This record gives sequence, C-alpha cells and structure tokens, in this order.
Amino acid sequence: MSAPIFRDPVQDGAADPVVVRKEGTDEWWMFYTNRRAAAGGEGHTWIHGSPIGVAVSTDDGASWDYRGTVKGLDAPGDDGLNTHWAPEVIFAAGQYHMYLTYITGAPSHWQVPRTITHFVSDDLENWRRVGPLKLSSDRVIDAAVYHCPDGLWRLWYKDEDHGSATWCATSPDLFDWTVEGEVIPGSPSAAPHEGPNVFALGGFIWMIVDEWHGQGVYRSSDAKNWVRQGVIGGEAGTDKGDIRFVRHADVVAFADHAALYYFTHPDWDEHSQTEGPRNAAERATVIHHARLTVEDGVLVLERNVPADAALLR
Repeated sequence: MSAPIFRDPVQDGAADPVVVRKEGTDEWWMFYTNRRAAAGGEGHTWIHGSPIGVAVSTDDGASWDYRGTVKGLDAPGDDGLNTHWAPEVIFAAGQYHMYLTYITGAPSHWQVPRTITHFVSDDLENWRRVGPLKLSSDRVIDAAVYHCPDGLWRLWYKDEDHGSATWCATSPDLFDWTVEGEVIPGSPSAAPHEGPNVFALGGFIWMIVDEWHGQGVYRSSDAKNWVRQGVIGGEAGTDKGDIRFVRHADVVAFADHAALYYFTHPDWDEHSQTEGPRNAAERATVIHHARLTVEDGVLVLERNVPADAALLR
C-alpha cells in the first residue's frame, strides 16, 4: 500500500512529476525533474544540473518503464551542464506544449536567474523551442497551465522575487502571455509554497501547492478567486517507503476521481533534519500515486492505494 511506483534507475532523483496521455495510443508519459542525488559539489549543486526524465505506462499507470531523458532543451549558446526543472506538459490545439523551468548551468546557490521556457512537440519526443516567457520577474519557476471558464489559458507560477508568491499570467493561445498578478501571497502573508497544480474535479476547480509539509488546497468556481481548504498529504502513508510529506504533485482528473502523482524523500527525516538532505541516500527521491475524490465539496486524498493500481482510467 502506497509504495513507490517509480524510481529513476540512473540518478535516483525523480521529482516534480507530470503525467500526460500520448494522443491516439494507450501510453501515459511521465516527465520528471531528474535530480542528481549522488552528485558532488558544494551547496545546492546536486539539485541543479538536472535533465528531464521520462517513464511510460501502457497499463493505465499500473507500471512504469524508464525511457531516458529529454534532449534538446538547452538554450542556444548554453554549452555544458544546465538545469531543467518541473516541466508542465499539456496537449492543446493539435500539439503538445511544455513549460519548463530553465536555469543556465548547475549553480551551487539559489540566487540565479530562472525562466519558464515554452517548447512544442508533435510526438512528446522531439521538442521545438519557442522561447522564455516574459513574466513578473527573472526568477520564476514551476509552471501550471489550465484552460479556464472565461476562455483564457492561465499559467500559475512561483515568483521568487515577489515574496515567493504564486502569480498568474493569461493567454488566448498559449503563446502570448500577459501577467495578471498575484494569486496566493507568499511568506509571511501566507504559508511558504511552490509547485502549483490546477485541475477540475467534482464540480469545482482546484489548486494544490507544495507547502513542504503536504499540499495546500484551494477551491474556485472560476479559476480566478480561490478559497483555502487546508492541507492534504501531511500524514504518513502506511508503506515504509511513503512515510514522508507529499511533495510537488501533478493531478490527472477523470469523471469521478483523479490520480495524484507526487514525490517523497524516503530516507530523509524531514522533521528533525531541517537543514536539508545531507548525502546521496537522503537526497534520493521516488514517485508515488494516490487517489483524489470530492466529498461534500471537500478534496479528499486516499494515499494508501496499491502501487500497481491502474488509476489512469
């Protein structure tokens, strides 16, 4: 119950998953930040220099096979090792879109420019660069995209230069974006958070954000005005590999339930070691899945589902 469903066989650092169906097939593709758990270097070098990993399921999420990493995502002129984080991948208007957090190089600290860069693809394998989005600052990460009731696309993201709050931009076509403003305040006005994800389920639109002690939950009827529900994923799962906090998640919604994909640090005691993971074992991350439903207008997490459950149907 609630055991990990996928572990990266090369870097052992699968995190920030997003799951999308390959149109016209029975394949579900998982893209994820491929952190370098065993990398050397000072400070936060190990969490940078990450490629985007890929795993594929042909049995509705009951099992996943590693397919390597995505090529061709580096900016022109950025030779060497660069950082790819938290891809958002959707299918719209006949093609796939990726909104990728991109950082030049593999820095040892956080104070560097970060952009959200747009790519398109016809097959989920070969990606064409559109370019970085012009948003509210040059330190933005963690895109989430959703087609809203007013007909606009909205992109939510974390703006680290504006209190690490969740901000939003709108677009009529997924290419031209206009900043709309702050959506959820950052610390100290609200709980620190990142990694927004937006989806519809049970007659409502939901946003979850990673608060590093579970997922903060917000509900809306229009994807513009949000009311906080609380936190899910703060309580341990029953499997010994799933006793840590639910971190940076993605949701695939169906008629009566949704599949939640998230990662944990199975060997890092996040309650007592607040300075962060100290070695390769503690830095290692794994992917899990869980079930979401809506009961009486409340988003409910069922964390303890079998690892081989076919949730993608």
